Formats: sequence, C-alpha cells, structure tokens
Amino acid sequence: MLLAELRSLYGRLLMVFLCRSGPPLPHPAAAVTVSVPLPRSPSLGCSNDSEEDMFGDFDSFYGNDSLLAQVDDIEHKYLQDKNTDIKAPGDIVLGNLQSGVQQQKQDHFSTSENKTVLKADKEGGFQMNENDPVNSNQELTQSVLDDLPSSQLLYFEKMDELSSGSRIPPVSERRNKCVNSSVDKIRSPSSFCPDAECRTRPNDFSSDSKCDLFKTESLKDHLKSAMTGNAKAQTLQVSKTKQLKEAVLSEEICVARKTIESSSVDIGPFYGLPSKVKDLFRQFRGIETLYEWQHDCLMLESLQQRKNLIYSLPTSGGKTLVAEIIILQELLCRQKDVLMIVPYVAIVQEKVRGLSSFGIELGFLVEEYAGSKGRFPPIKRRIKKSLYIATIEKGHALVNSLIETERIDDLGLVVVDELHMLGEGSRGATLEITLAKILHTSKNTQIIGMSATLNNVGDLQKFLQAEYYTNNFRPVELKEYVKIRDTIYAVDSKTENGFTFSRLLDFKYSSNLEKADPDHIIALVTEVIPKYSCLIFCPTKKNCENVASMVCKYLRKEFKAHREKEKQDLIKNLKNIGHGSVCPVLMQTIPFGIAYHHSGLTNDERKSIEEAYSAGVLCLLACTATLAAGVNLPARRIILRAPYVASDFLRKSQYKQMIGRAGRAGIDSAGESILIVQEKDKHLVQDLVNSPLENCYSNLLLELTKGMQSLLLSLVGLKIAVTQEEVDNFMCSTLLGVQQQLLSKEKSLSEITKDGLENLIEKGLLKGRISEKGHSSKCTLTITPLGKATYKGSIDLAYCNLLYRELKKGLEGLILESNLHLLYLATPYDMISNCSPDWMIYLRQFNQLSAAEQKVADIVGVPESFITKKASGQAIRKNVDSAAVNRLYLSFVLYTLLKETNIWSVSEKFNMSRGYVQNLLNSAASFTSCVLHFCEELEEFWVYKALLTELTKQLTYCVKTELIPLMEVAGVLEARAKQLYNAGYKTLAHLANANPETLVKMIEHLSLRQAKQIISSAKMLLSEKAEALQEEVEELLKVPTDIPGTY
Repeated sequence: MLLAELRSLYGRLLMVFLCRSGPPLPHPAAAVTVSVPLPRSPSLGCSNDSEEDMFGDFDSFYGNDSLLAQVDDIEHKYLQDKNTDIKAPGDIVLGNLQSGVQQQKQDHFSTSENKTVLKADKEGGFQMNENDPVNSNQELTQSVLDDLPSSQLLYFEKMDELSSGSRIPPVSERRNKCVNSSVDKIRSPSSFCPDAECRTRPNDFSSDSKCDLFKTESLKDHLKSAMTGNAKAQTLQVSKTKQLKEAVLSEEICVARKTIESSSVDIGPFYGLPSKVKDLFRQFRGIETLYEWQHDCLMLESLQQRKNLIYSLPTSGGKTLVAEIIILQELLCRQKDVLMIVPYVAIVQEKVRGLSSFGIELGFLVEEYAGSKGRFPPIKRRIKKSLYIATIEKGHALVNSLIETERIDDLGLVVVDELHMLGEGSRGATLEITLAKILHTSKNTQIIGMSATLNNVGDLQKFLQAEYYTNNFRPVELKEYVKIRDTIYAVDSKTENGFTFSRLLDFKYSSNLEKADPDHIIALVTEVIPKYSCLIFCPTKKNCENVASMVCKYLRKEFKAHREKEKQDLIKNLKNIGHGSVCPVLMQTIPFGIAYHHSGLTNDERKSIEEAYSAGVLCLLACTATLAAGVNLPARRIILRAPYVASDFLRKSQYKQMIGRAGRAGIDSAGESILIVQEKDKHLVQDLVNSPLENCYSNLLLELTKGMQSLLLSLVGLKIAVTQEEVDNFMCSTLLGVQQQLLSKEKSLSEITKDGLENLIEKGLLKGRISEKGHSSKCTLTITPLGKATYKGSIDLAYCNLLYRELKKGLEGLILESNLHLLYLATPYDMISNCSPDWMIYLRQFNQLSAAEQKVADIVGVPESFITKKASGQAIRKNVDSAAVNRLYLSFVLYTLLKETNIWSVSEKFNMSRGYVQNLLNSAASFTSCVLHFCEELEEFWVYKALLTELTKQLTYCVKTELIPLMEVAGVLEARAKQLYNAGYKTLAHLANANPETLVKMIEHLSLRQAKQIISSAKMLLSEKAEALQEEVEELLKVPTDIPGTY
C-alpha cells in the first residue's frame, strides 16, 4: 500500500522534472507532448543561482509544499515497516518513474492553474505491467532514462561523479547505452539485423546496475537537489529525428549487404542499395527510372557472382549510371574501397564533383588522383571507405602502392571507363600493366570495363577473365549522313555503296559566300542554331578558329539578340580570366553564340566555354577531336568538317566517338551527324562508315620503355615475380600474352622477356643473372635503389639515368637564390622536343636574371656566349647539348609564370600560345610530383624532398598563396577561386558551410547546380582531411602489441 502510494507521488514529481527542464527528448515509440504554463515568481528572474532563488517558498508546481511533505512522510513510514522487503533505492525510484508516467497516461492529470498533457501510443514504451517479473526494472531503466530530460541526465552524471561508494558503472555509461542507441547503430551498420531475434532482444542490465545514488540522503532531499540540478543544467541538443533517419538508412544498408551476399535474385530496395540512393539519383541527376538494358545488366548473374564484366553500348546509352550503382554496392554493402580509372584529368574532376554529393549523403570518401594530386599509399581508413577516381597513370601508381603495402585486397572493385584505351599507345600499355597486376595479386578484386568502341572483345575477355554484355540501345535515335557537294546522303549499310540519297541543301549562296564557304557549313548550322546546339569537329586547332570566324561573319544580325546579356557576361568573365585580355576571335564570335574549343585555351577559358555551351548561351562550338573523348557536351547536330584528325585519316573508333555526341536524352527526339566529304575521299569514307571497329591490340612491345621494361622492373620491385620463370608465367596472363602469336612473330614472348630483363640489368636498375637459352634458372632477381626510385616515381625508363645524373650534379652546387635551378630539374623531358626557342627572347630573358641565376645556365651547360651568338645569328663552333638548351628555355617560361601567375602575359612575352603554356605548367606539376617520389627513395637526395614538395604545390596551382585552399576543391580554377575569395569565402570551411542559394547570388555566372557541386566537393575534401588527421591521432595513441616484458 505504502509502496503504491509512494509510486503515485513520485509519478507526479516526474511532471516537475519535465516542467523545470523543458520537454523530454522524443522517443521513437511514443510521441510525448508536455504543455505546462508555470507560475511566475520574482525570484525566478534573479541572477542568483541558489536553491532558494530558484524555487522560492514552495517545493512543487502546485505552489505549496504538500507534495514533498507527503513524500517525506510516506518514505519514513515505508522505511519503518519491518515487514516490507525493501529493494535498493534505485529500484523504487525507477519503478515510481514508470508508474507515475503510466498514471498520467491513464488519468490525463490536470489542475485549475496548470495543465499537463501526455500522449503516448498504446504500444509505447511507457506501459508497465505490475505482474511482470522483477527483472522488468532492468528493461525499465533504459526506457526511463531515454525519456528523461537531457539536463536531468547530466545532473545524474554529476551526482555519480561525486558519489564515492557507488557499486554501479557511471551513469554516463547507462545514458550512452540508452539515449545514444541510434547513434551506435549508425556507427556500426552491422548492428542492424533484419531477423526478428535482433529486433526483439531486450537490452540486459545486471543487478549490479541498480541505482545506488540515494543511500546517504532522504528521497525528499534528493528530489529537491535533483530539481535544482535539472534547472541549472544545460540542455543537450540532440536531434533524434535526424538520428532515426540515419538509422533507417544504415539498417537498409545492412539488409542490402546481407541480401547481396546471398544467392537470392531479389536483392533489396534499389539493386541491393538503400532506397535513399534512388532518391539521390532523382535529386542530383533527375533520373526517375532506369532503362531496360540497365536493369538487365545490373541483374546479370555474372554480376551477382562477382565475376569480371565488360559491357559495350553506343555513346550516350547510359553506361556510367550502371557503373555508379555497382560502385555504390561495393562501397556500402561490401564495405570495400573502389578505384575508378578514366582517361583525362578533366573527367576525373567532373566525376569527383558529381560523386562527392553521394559521398556526403552516404558516408564514403571521394579522393582525386590526377596531375600532382594523390597520396601514395592512400590512407588506410578504418571506418569510411574510399572511392579513388584516377587517371590511367595515377591509377597505376596507386595500385603499385597497394600491392607494396599488402593492401590490394582492400580494393573490392576496379572500374575502367573507355576500356578501348588499352590500344592507345603508352597510356594503353600503362592501363594493361595495371589490370594485369590486379588480376595476378588479388583474387577478390572485381574488374568492370566499359566502352562504346570495342571489336575484338574475345581477346579482352580472355585477358580480363570476364563476361561480356552488349546492347545497341540509344535513348535518342542517331541518323548518320554524308554530304558531297550540295547533296546529303543517308548512311545505309544495306545498299551496295553504303549511301542513299536524302535531300539537297536548300540555302541560297551568293558568289562571295560560295567562295568563303565552299563546304556549305553555314547552310548546315543555320538549320539548327540558335534554337538547338551544334558541334563542328575540325582537323586542326587553327581550322577551328577559322571556321568559327567565318560562320559568324555571314550570320544575320538577329543571332546577336539571342541571350545577349548572358553572352556579354561570358565575355566579361573571359576578360577577368585573361587579366583584361580576351582572344580577338572569341570577342568576334561569342556575340553570335559561337566559340572554338581546343587545347590552345587555358583551363579557365575552356571551363567557362563548356559551362556556357551546357547552359545554352553558346549554341555552336568548333572543336578538335579531343572534345569527343573528354567531358560530356552533346548536341542536336554533329558536323565533321573533314574525315581527318590533323593529317591522319579518321579511324572508325574516332568517328564513332564524334558522332556519338549527337542527340541529348530528354531534350532531342533525334540526333544527326553529317560528314563533309570531298570527291577524292569518297571511297575511303565508304569504307570508313561501313567497316567494323578497329581491333584493340597490346602496346607493351611498341612502347618499350613505358611498356615492357616498365612492367618487368615493377614486377621485380613489387616481388610479384622475382625469377625469369615467374616473369614468363606472369607475361602469359597479359593482353600481350593473349595476342603473342599476332604481335611477336619474330621472337617468342620468353625471348622478349629475357631481352628486357638483360636491358634492365645493363642500366643498373636490376641485379641478377639471366639463364642461357635452354637452361632453367631459379636465380632471384633483385631491384637496385635506382630501379626502385624509378618505378615508384613513375619515371620513364628512357630518362631515369639522365635524371639521376642531373640531380646528382645539382647537389654539387644547387643555386637556391631563386627556384630557377629547381625548375630546370623539374621541367619534363617529353616537352623538350616540341620546343623551338626564339633566340632574341631567350637573350632578353637571360639578361634579366641576377648574376647568381645566370650561373644556373653555366651549371646545366648553356653558356651565355652560346645564347648571344644564336641571337645575333653568328656561327657556333662549340657543340652544346640542344636538349639542355631547350629545357633551360622552358624553365625560363615556368620561372616567369610562377612570378607573374598570368598565363596570358607569359604567352605574349615568349610568343607562345597560351594553351601551350598551360600544358607546360600542367606537365611540370605532374613531373615534379614524380621527381619528388623518385628522390624519396634515394637517401642521397634528401635535400630535394622539402624543396620539391613546395615547388609541386606552386606549379599545381600557380596562383597567389591565399587562393590555394579554394583551388584544392575539384573544378575550382583560378577565376572561380578569385570570385569566391573576393566574396568572402576564403577557406575550405567557408565553402563547405556555404548556402548554395547565397553562393549563386554572390558569385557571377554560377548556376545552382554548380554551387551545390562546389559545396559538396568542399565538404568531401574537408571530411577527407579530418578523417586523415583522426586516423593519424588514433595510430599515434595505438598501444603496440610487442612491448618488451608483456605477454
């Protein structure tokens, strides 16, 4: 009887707790609403924090002391009753808490002055059956603590710290178990179990966990003290709504992971992924449903069994979406890292921007490996998984570092975009080497390759041990045409000559216009622009500019009125990029909505033109073939100015890539391609359009130093194969091994391998002995320090010994008054052959150097007398190394560029195209990074490490120091960084926490989509840096397992 009465009173006291500290945290199972108009007391407004000031002359919200008096009286009676089996005080308190809440739920307790309403679901966590066994209090503890105000929980924690004789763990531990349960689930997705056992199993509390806080004071004193602490304590801000949403996402990931690992065909809400992923594709990409072929491909049994896969579809068919879904499955469900290899730096940055938003929402990292960016080996993450997006060269270096650190099995998936690149020169050789190493060293890493232009798929399947899927689907129909004179023919493979008559051009040409435009380009473009977009592929860069100029000269003035203000804004933006200078051709063409696009533009100019074209401000681009393989810029009509790339006749794969840009899904009902053909090329073009795609062949033999020899060196260095026999076995598993009968007719593959190893031994890169023909040798090959530095620095074997000698010579007298000497050592060798110095400019730049800087020329072997005589046209008797002369000239360009940070002014000063200067800068940044890794492996070059680290950063960004943090964000170039900095966004944190709508208002020429991508990329980079620091801290605090004297 007394116990029931005490429980009832304590239940009413719970209302005091709720009223004094504010509403409790919401409970997932029951919505609790508390509405309490409290009486005001003058003492409550006082700044004094004493108990008297806080509670005045009354102890309860009734305004009198009757409640606590009753509690005190009943407590004494209860303790004096010898026949009552008293449990620990904590049991009474917790039990009464529950009983009180239940009573309020039933009675809807109210008074005339104060109203308290509690609403709970019938199945809520507030119910308690008094007939339940004793251990119901154990379950009750969690429920009650979960619904107590956070300030009360903080007070319990404080009281626990002050209690010396407590027999229980700290209150904070119980609070963490109860209040933060949903956070724990997010941190450990595996804690979510789809089976009934996990969902229904109660949390157990031992009898030792019963509360013992109130032993030394009466219940009344404790309650008053608790209310005081409750009122004083700071409210803990926890959003359980957000926690619950994240908990649902984590649970779906767990369910997807379990089902995707099983053999079941039904693999979850969205192809084994949480339903949130589908929502994100809708939000970020506008994708509502998948194409039928995409569904079929994702449901392939080979993918379910984690077999390697090659799939091929026409350009614009939606290949990338399938790859992205497979990537997310690997990151979220299988909890493995992923490597995505793409051909160009611009595509790496585009992918990083596009996928960072997914990473932020789904909890994985997106890391950029392009140019000079990328860490080797990558940081080993304990919690979050990483998506590495890399160029072919950086992907190879990344795989090498993972094999060396025995972490290659952490890589669950490798996705290769444009798999046909295997047949493209030295880059194809590097890609083949990378994939062969993955296949040999990791049996758990899945490889997915995709391309629009594959023919000899059988060889590639055998090499990659892969299944094959193909489909001819295009979301927009592609109509191919050929124009000869003024007649347009449709490409039709069913006819004898491959063409059928379509129509005659209906455009009246004057005699002057006929002379200026004999190929009728104006007639073809005016049929689509400005309403629709058009691309004209031209053989050369100069031809692009000429075509753009010619077209705008003969267009009607009405074309200028189309989006006139945006075009003026674009010119203004280009002027800011060029520090007041704009290309005269672009100044002439942009008002008509026309521009050119080729490698002669700077990175900033190219990006601005691409954005303007995507937004419809520009409707016509005259471009080179590189745009076809680069960023995605589709058009209604594609015109091929001639069937040539430079002076080479067009290949079928190039033709397919170009015309594949025709037709924009969701915008155009059809896409058109028109190839302009001269009569002399008619038969060649007939063969072109009707022939199959070219076969893809290994380039390991053609690219000797970057191919075969580079592979052999790294095989020994990474200890993948250390005897000739092991090397031979490995070579059989390469694409060259598959195609050896076609490619190596004069020598066997074993003989080619033997020659390559002997060459490496002669160069001092390997040590060991190669057996004679017919003799089996188990002699182990080892790599020399120079060999290790060469493969780890990704240095071309043709230059490794020269680089070593020049670095060694530099140690004898490195001029550090400026960075000119370092720049000479960091100038890429492969740019030298394309350099033709202007001798007057050479002499002028040399004379502007200080005396110490002029010594650099003497040290590298280019005397002043040589430059003077060349400039004056005198005969040269003494032989001077032309490579050193050209390299020094390029280092002058880089030196001036770092001082002025203005590509326009430097290109004018050296009479070079700004595109060439931009390319030199990009190549130098990448090569400097390689030289740094080279020096890190050789102790004698320790002095270069710090110097080259700083130089790499300067060359990578080539801007004022304050802009560098902003330019670390993928896709933010100098012009955009200046805009952001001037608008007050000066750090990475500023960008990561920016509001996209505000950003659009403050930054000119920035769309909402671009703003969101920039913010997501900044958040991702900030998260990545924070994770790296956290990993470093935890590694430092990690207790070693091999401490002497411990067992």
